[in-house]
Amino acid sequence: MESAPAKCSLLSPEADIQRTQYPYVTGTSVIGIKYKDGVLLAADMGGSYGSTLRYKSVERLKSVGKHSFLGASGEISDFQEILRNLDELILYDNMWDDGNSLGPKEVHNYLTRMMYNRRNKFNPLWNSLVLGGVKNGQKYLGTVSMIGVHYEDNHLATGFGNHLAKPIIRDEWREDMSYEEGVKLLEKCMRVLLYRDRSAVNKLQIAKITEEGVTISQPYSLKTFWNFSAFQNPTAGAVGSW
Repeated sequence: MESAPAKCSLLSPEADIQRTQYPYVTGTSVIGIKYKDGVLLAADMGGSYGSTLRYKSVERLKSVGKHSFLGASGEISDFQEILRNLDELILYDNMWDDGNSLGPKEVHNYLTRMMYNRRNKFNPLWNSLVLGGVKNGQKYLGTVSMIGVHYEDNHLATGFGNHLAKPIIRDEWREDMSYEEGVKLLEKCMRVLLYRDRSAVNKLQIAKITEEGVTISQPYSLKTFWNFSAFQNPTAGAVGSW
């Protein structure tokens, strides 16, 4: 008589893995700034499968309720899971029908708790998030990392933008910037990222939020110039035989 097969342990190699062990399809930087009338976010539409820029129409800026919008770097499928949870949150809030609605600060707190909760389960959502919003005349811009680190600021960036775009924004950002000046600054940052970040693609969207609501632009491309001397011969002056 044959013995019954042993049950599969959670620690055994045969156990079914139900979490994102490694990000597969990812998006790169998101940049956010406050301006005179509200908040602006910018992100390109590239989706990298490993090191291959596989997808070029991935929307990474989404509205959340009446007063907020969200941009995400990192794993696209995890971003979709975050959006699904936010849809449930907004639906539940609307069901109260009490005249109130969740503002950006409440959504930011919810995202912080969600990311930190998943991190504590060793099952993180592999994203860095930037959330902006306007409610009752108050502008709000905050970020959350994949392990729940969160803070607010007048300008934020994720990914390579933290290293390449933030210095530009620190030099040129003003609290009283007009919408046109804010868009020009974001485009300058996105152009630098396009030149220097291998995962960036020349197809981007810019979203704005004011008291009137959220507007997300149609995808468009930036004018570029690739004839800089450093681009023509990038190894000039480099040490070594390569």
